[in-house]
Amino acid sequence: MQELENKKIISLMSGTSCDSIDAGLCIVHPDLSCELIQGINYKYPEHIRSKIFQLFSGNASIKDVCQMNFAIGHCFADACNVLISEHGKPDFISSHGQTIYHFPFDEKLDDINLKSTLQIGESSVIAKETGCLTISNFREADIACGGEGAPLVCFADEKWFKKTGKNIAVQNIGGISNVTVISHSHPTFGFDNGLGNIMIDYCMQKFYNKPYDKDGEIAKSGNISSSWLDCLIQDEYYFKNPPKTTGREYFSPQYIENALRFAPENPADIIATVTALTAKTIAQSYERFIYPDIDIEEVIIGGGGAFNPQLMKYLRKYLPDEIKLKTHEDYGISNNFKEVMAFALLGYCCYYGIPNNLPECTGAKKRTVLGKIAN
Repeated sequence: MQELENKKIISLMSGTSCDSIDAGLCIVHPDLSCELIQGINYKYPEHIRSKIFQLFSGNASIKDVCQMNFAIGHCFADACNVLISEHGKPDFISSHGQTIYHFPFDEKLDDINLKSTLQIGESSVIAKETGCLTISNFREADIACGGEGAPLVCFADEKWFKKTGKNIAVQNIGGISNVTVISHSHPTFGFDNGLGNIMIDYCMQKFYNKPYDKDGEIAKSGNISSSWLDCLIQDEYYFKNPPKTTGREYFSPQYIENALRFAPENPADIIATVTALTAKTIAQSYERFIYPDIDIEEVIIGGGGAFNPQLMKYLRKYLPDEIKLKTHEDYGISNNFKEVMAFALLGYCCYYGIPNNLPECTGAKKRTVLGKIAN
C-alpha cells in the first residue's frame, strides 16, 4: 500500500431533508483525523429540488431518474466549483450523492436478493466539470457484502471518538436519526433510531408553509398530545433489533398523512408532538438496544436537530439525568458539516484502499472498501 499523505478533499452530502447540498473543503491526515477548512450550504435550484421530491414520492418515470442523475451531478459540480474558485482544486472529490431509494430488506425475486440502494448525482459529470478525480457510491459495496449500506458515518465516529475512552452515543439528527455507540468494552455498533426531522419538516410545510421549525419556536408554543405520542411510538420499526436502517421509503408522506388522521387539531400541538416523537424514540432506542450492555456517559448530538432548542430540551427530558448531553461543536467538529467530514474520510480510505465499513453497524459479512472512482 502506498504511503499515506495529507489530502485536500471536497466532500459532498445531500441528506433525506434535501434542504441543500452540503459541500466542505477538508484536509484528511494519515492518522485519519479530519479538518474542515470551509463548508457551504449550496441550495438546489427550485425546480430541481421539486423534482427530487417527486422522485421520493414515486411519481416519476425512468426518464426522470435518468435525467436527474445527471442534473444533480451538475448541481454537485457547481457546489464544488464555488469552493474551487476560492481555494483551488482539491486532490479529489468525495460525493455521497442524493439517495432517492434505499431498500435494505432481504426480499427475493426468482431467488435473487433485491436488497439495494440508489444514490444519484453522476460522478462522471462532477469529475468532468471540475477536472477532479471523484469518488462516489459508497453504500453499494456494503450491501454487496450482505449489509444494509448504512449507517456509514459510524466508521468516522469510531476513528474520532474512540480515543476519548468514554462510553458515548454519537447521535445524528438529520432527516432520519442514527446513532453510533462507542465504548471501551464492546465493538462499535450503530443503527438508525427512526424519524429525525422528516415528520417535523413535513408538518411545518403542510401547516405553516415553512420548510422547518426555526429554533423550535412552533414546537415551543404547542403542547404535546400524550395520547397521540403514545400511538406514534408503537410503530414496529422502533422495536426491530439492530442492525437496521430506514428512510423516506418507510416514513413516507403517505405514512405521515395516515398518522395525522389521529392528530390534535392545533397545528402547534402537532409540531410539539412530532418533535417530542423524535426525542422519545431516540431515548427509547437507547433503553432497548444500548443500556442493557453499555452504561452511556455522554451523548454527542450533531445534524440539523442540534440547532432545534426544543428538540434538545425534549431529549434532555427523556434521557437519564446522569448522561451528559453535548454537541459535536464541543469536540471541535461542525454540527452542520460533520457528515461532510465523515465522507471526506470515507473517500480518503477508498483512495488508499483502506476498508471503511463497520460490519457491526451495517450487518455486512466482512470489512470492505467502499466507493467507486471516476476520472
